Amino acid sequence: MQKILCLILFCSSFLTAQHFKFAWLTDIHIGYPTAEADLKRSIEDINSSDDIPFTIISGDITATGTLVELTLAKKILDELKNPYYIIPGNHDTKWSESGCTDFLKLWGNDRFVFEFDKFLFIGLHQGPRMRMADGHWAPEDLRWYDSLIVSLPNSNQPIIFVTHYPIDEEIANWYEMLDRLKNVNTQAVLFGHGHTNKVYDFETIPGIMGRSNLRANEIIGGYTIVEFKNDSIYFSERTPNTETKLWHQFPLQQRNYEALLFEQTRPNYSINEKYSEVKSVWEFNSGYTIGSSAVVKDNSVFVGDASGYFYSLSLSNGSVNWKYKTQNAIYSTSAVKCKSVVFGSADSSIYCLNSKNGNLIWKYKTNAAVLGCPIIEDDIVFIGGSDRTFCAIDLETGKLIWEFKGLNGFVETKPVFYDDKILFGAWDENFYCLDSETGNLIWKWKGDHKGIFYSPAACWPVVSNGIVFFAAPDRKLSAVDIETGNEFWRTGKFKVRETVGLSEDGEVLFIRTMNDTILALPVSDKLEEPFWITNCGFGYDISSSQIVEKDGVIFYPTKNGMIYSLDSETGQILWQHKSTNGLINTITALANNKFITTDFDGKVKCFFFNSEKK
Repeated sequence: MQKILCLILFCSSFLTAQHFKFAWLTDIHIGYPTAEADLKRSIEDINSSDDIPFTIISGDITATGTLVELTLAKKILDELKNPYYIIPGNHDTKWSESGCTDFLKLWGNDRFVFEFDKFLFIGLHQGPRMRMADGHWAPEDLRWYDSLIVSLPNSNQPIIFVTHYPIDEEIANWYEMLDRLKNVNTQAVLFGHGHTNKVYDFETIPGIMGRSNLRANEIIGGYTIVEFKNDSIYFSERTPNTETKLWHQFPLQQRNYEALLFEQTRPNYSINEKYSEVKSVWEFNSGYTIGSSAVVKDNSVFVGDASGYFYSLSLSNGSVNWKYKTQNAIYSTSAVKCKSVVFGSADSSIYCLNSKNGNLIWKYKTNAAVLGCPIIEDDIVFIGGSDRTFCAIDLETGKLIWEFKGLNGFVETKPVFYDDKILFGAWDENFYCLDSETGNLIWKWKGDHKGIFYSPAACWPVVSNGIVFFAAPDRKLSAVDIETGNEFWRTGKFKVRETVGLSEDGEVLFIRTMNDTILALPVSDKLEEPFWITNCGFGYDISSSQIVEKDGVIFYPTKNGMIYSLDSETGQILWQHKSTNGLINTITALANNKFITTDFDGKVKCFFFNSEKK
């Protein structure tokens, strides 16, 4: 990280604030064992007070973001007698079966802004949306914030900013919001996520982490009372019907962050000077989060974004050939065959468009969001959805061939076809093998770690020599017999998580560990020693993007936007390139020196590596 010096000066004038207070709830986690009772107790306690005019709720409303959990949370929260203002947290967005849309349907928005006394309260979350990664301020949310600030009649209005993560490197583009907050009169940043009371300093902006509403190891849970009085702000932990205990306070004052000298950290892109042979050929900015990979056919690049638009871009220069609007976000990586391109949308439909002009060929309606990625085999589309159903659809007509309804969780992965079998994982702890002709269950596999958070659901499985390989959040790599569903081997030796890849010849399995290394294993029914292990030095990485090989070169993008290219035979690092500081989805490799990326910044980029440059 580069160090930059900035100047900041605090004016001595204090804000004259009226005396008021509010309740602050965070990390409610409906779905956890005591969460419902803990929340009800806090709501009753808040309602018993006559001097709490509103409540703020700063994320992680649920355990896994399901409609059942969200609906229950809303039912309880709606018992508050005074208004409340709410944003989601990472538990509501990362594992969201609706593609982060149920929250919007229930509460009408996932942001808030309101005035009380002379203060402006702004609430904005940072996901991450659907993918395992650091938090990330979405481009559409940053635009919303900018338009809000520009429209303020009083640019010096004191602001209380509410979010879920601390505004530090837990958010990939933390600096995007931090720099914005330093341009206004920000009094404090309130957030949760850490489940404890803690004081932060975000480049001199006061940051306060609030305790979880859960009781944890105590008999009763609790929340925070925030009080404005005597030109100061006070934070007290409230144990319902028991006690209110002050734990922190600081003065309210006019703040001018542009004038104080301090040291700050920002992403470092200097690696691009070392490997200057990697060049961007073109870049397309959709303006919205992209959580799917690009697919290329002929001279067209296909990708969807969180606004619901699906694009065909020119491979030559990135210009828009055509675009098609669905009714909700797209997180599904498409599949294309001949003149048909197929993908799912969070609007609960599967679309087949004419790849040449974007005209709708057919649309298949399901009963919930479709976040899974399709594959096409023998003119049949195979895809899973959030209605706990996996289906096969005729590519030409859009008619259902069969559906398998034996799932207990949603599908987000890209399935794999092998020997008339379809293999995939779901967010229900299980990995499935179905008969591709009938949809009948052949077998299902379940790991030895209980809980949906350990499901083998995000990894794109790979198959070779009668073996299916996948990695799960339990840090284990599994090799399973495709015929029987029995394990050939399963190991936690390498501390993997959700990222694998297969060589084009099917003989080598590529693995990314959670700390620094990429390695290559023989494809075998016995766990053998790696061909090579390369310390890439990327640090802790939890990205669910996959490794791809093309013409003897492998490509992998980290959660913080660093792209690695390795010789697939030796593991030697050929080059690195930092494209962004946020998540890059699985790379689309066109050749060993040309590839396309999509990222959380909403950008599609085409890169070329000039190996002849001296």
